[in-house]
Amino acid sequence: MERIELLEIKHSSPCLNDEKRLRDDEKVVIIARHFKSIMETLGLDVNDDSLKATPGRVAKMYVKEVFSGLNPVNKPSISLFENTYGYNEMLVEKDITLYSYCEHHFVPIIGKVHVAYIPAAKVIGLSKINRLTQYYSRRPQVQERLTSEISEGLKEALQTQDVAVCVEAAHLCVASRGVEDTKSNTRTVMYSGRFQEAGMKQEFLSALR
Repeated sequence: MERIELLEIKHSSPCLNDEKRLRDDEKVVIIARHFKSIMETLGLDVNDDSLKATPGRVAKMYVKEVFSGLNPVNKPSISLFENTYGYNEMLVEKDITLYSYCEHHFVPIIGKVHVAYIPAAKVIGLSKINRLTQYYSRRPQVQERLTSEISEGLKEALQTQDVAVCVEAAHLCVASRGVEDTKSNTRTVMYSGRFQEAGMKQEFLSALR
C-alpha cells in the first residue's frame, strides 16, 4: 500500500536559534548522561561490559552522524559550473539513498529520493545533490517537510525554480511499532517552476519508472 501526497509546505525544521545552540562536544556529554539514565530506567545494567560504552556511542552517533543536519555548519558548500553546453532539458538523479529519523518516535525512515531540475545558466555537480539531500535528512523529520526542505535547498543552490523532488520511504514508526505494517510506504512529491506544468510532471514521473 502506498500513500501519495502532493505538497505545498514551505517551513523548515523546528530548531533553536544560534544563541541557544550548544557546541557538539557539549551535546555529546549531555546526551550521554541522559541516555545512561534512560538505560538504567529501563532496567539495564550500564556497568555490563557490553553496555557501559553505549551512552557515549549513542551520543556521538546522534551528534556527529544521524542528526548532524541540525548543525548549520554541516550544510554542504555547493559548487556550480557554467552551463557551457547549453543544456536546457530535464536532468534527473534518482534512487538517492535516504536515511532519516521520524521526529515523533525517533526511529528510522528509510527510502530513496528522486530529483530533477532544468538547468539555467549554471549546473551542479551530481554528488552535491546527494550531499544536500543527506544534510536535510540528518535531522528528526516528517517526510512532508523533508521533501520541501530538499526542494527549497536545491532551488537556492541551483538559482532556478525549475525543480522537482520525489521521496519514497518506509517508516519504522509504522513498521516496527503501532500497527506494525511492513508493507506500506509513503511517496511525497513537490513541483516548482516549469515542473508544475502537467506535461513536465508526467515526464518526471515517467523517468522514475
